[in-house]
Amino acid sequence: MKGLETKTGKRLTEIVTEELGNQVSTAVFVGPGHVQSLTEKSPTCMLVDSDSEETREKIANLLNSNLIRVYKGCDLIGTEIGAATKNIIGLAAGMLDGLNFKGSKGALMARGTYEISQLIEAAGGDKMSAYGLAHLGDYEATLFSKFSHNRLYGESFVLNKTMAKHAEGIETLKATMQLAQRLNIDLPICEALSQILFAKKAPKEAFLDIFNRPTKDEF
Repeated sequence: MKGLETKTGKRLTEIVTEELGNQVSTAVFVGPGHVQSLTEKSPTCMLVDSDSEETREKIANLLNSNLIRVYKGCDLIGTEIGAATKNIIGLAAGMLDGLNFKGSKGALMARGTYEISQLIEAAGGDKMSAYGLAHLGDYEATLFSKFSHNRLYGESFVLNKTMAKHAEGIETLKATMQLAQRLNIDLPICEALSQILFAKKAPKEAFLDIFNRPTKDEF
């Protein structure tokens, strides 16, 4: 599935390999959609990725169907980082909803994807993976859906409401900041969220501070 180790920023397949060596071949299966949509027979696309071409091919052929079109990834680093960090952008989207800054979501999607693409590249992956199914492709389900725990957590946080359900993005944010520090890379959106969630900075102030950063080229 998806995730980063909180204290180290390591990817799941890195941890499995450390624990089991090369005894087993690992893969991740990620991508857009909620189970609620699948049960309503709404088709989607997902992504399987692995360092092993044989494993990737086997799983893709096994899981491909009329309901889920399975693509084969070719960048395990980018796939894993992208899949995990989309939940962070989901937290930000929920906060924008809570602040009634819904008009900023388009900018969040564009800049959030670019920010994660830079993280992926710094980690040794292909930056274009951020624009694929593992990350950007999952934005509809994560940034807009009523079923998104991360979006709902962000909105509830801003509105000072209790959020009982788990939001993966909280621990992923901690891991991502660890990874960013190790790689010496600037992640403005992630940093703003970290200030809000862990340093008690006012959400509106943190987001507006991003707008006060010096002007720069888009890419």
